[in-house]
Amino acid sequence: MKAAVLYEIGQPLCIEDVELDSPGDYEVHIRVGAAGICRSDLHYIQGDQRTPLPVVLGHEGSGTVLDVGDKVTRVVPGDRVILSFVPNCGRCRFCLVGKPHLCDEHGATGAAMFDGTTRLHKGNTRIAHMGKVACFAEEAVVPESGCIPVTKDLPLAHAALIGCSVTTGVGAALYTAAVEPGSDVVVVGAGGVGLNVIQGCRLAGARSVIAVDIQEGKLEFATKFGATHTINPSVQDPVERVLQLTEGRGAHYAFEVFGSSQTTELAYTLTGKGGMLVVVGLAPVDEAAAFSAVDLVRHEKTIKGSYYGSTRSHLDMPTMVGLYQSGRINIDDLIAREYRLEDINVALSDLANGEIGRGVITRF
Repeated sequence: MKAAVLYEIGQPLCIEDVELDSPGDYEVHIRVGAAGICRSDLHYIQGDQRTPLPVVLGHEGSGTVLDVGDKVTRVVPGDRVILSFVPNCGRCRFCLVGKPHLCDEHGATGAAMFDGTTRLHKGNTRIAHMGKVACFAEEAVVPESGCIPVTKDLPLAHAALIGCSVTTGVGAALYTAAVEPGSDVVVVGAGGVGLNVIQGCRLAGARSVIAVDIQEGKLEFATKFGATHTINPSVQDPVERVLQLTEGRGAHYAFEVFGSSQTTELAYTLTGKGGMLVVVGLAPVDEAAAFSAVDLVRHEKTIKGSYYGSTRSHLDMPTMVGLYQSGRINIDDLIAREYRLEDINVALSDLANGEIGRGVITRF
């Protein structure tokens, strides 16, 4: 089958034929139907996040079940599924306390299957699977716990986005922060995940949702998803403007959804007294953000990380499907560009250049 393989940091992905082994116990063989282009993929290419090489990237995906390994009971051939990049073991402490997105066993095995091996290879060269998904390919073998069945009337491109950006963003608002009705919210970063944080805050009943980004096109686009105000820090002081919009209080909730120390520090500054900063974006592994310890104490601010929107895939992804099908969240307008697998490097370049909305590979 064809796959896009990353062999070296900073280099384009190589579209080439690779081999895919049969699924093992509790594993599922998928024909990939759609794969979203997410900034997290770019982070690995740029070396801001680290993974074993070579690797097939792609973690925001959907597809159709082709075959199943032994002991699989949740899906059968022909099922359509959303792919979760945090499949869980169901046995570790975090799984047992209802936080499967923090699964210890998934974290320990990383870009390999749960048994520590891979199913991808080219000859004798083993190839890692990003998030146990690796959907920048025609097919994939994934853990059964990473397959969330959906009905055939949900388009595969929409299902793919629920696999990452929708669930991560909406979940950060509804589950990590639990945004309260009437709140003033700031969202720093209006990319694919940021747009979903915005619509999650709108869904929660926020009074104002202030989008902050340095690209005017993204700010205008954000109003489609519920942004009530926009701020471009390159042309106006974001702190001064947020204070104006919040009667001098600052935000009840501020979300950082870009992934840098600079934007994290800005989001903290925009958080008001008694407010909560929720960090959603993945900053480079070696970066550290600085905060005033005195301000944190005297203003009783809360800083929370949000991984995968604090969601439980098998419970909360069907909820996202229902929210879309009932018209309460907008996925249609998120999909701005469609690509062929062989155009993956063009798609990643478009993302890096700040194109609005989400690009999706739909032709394999």
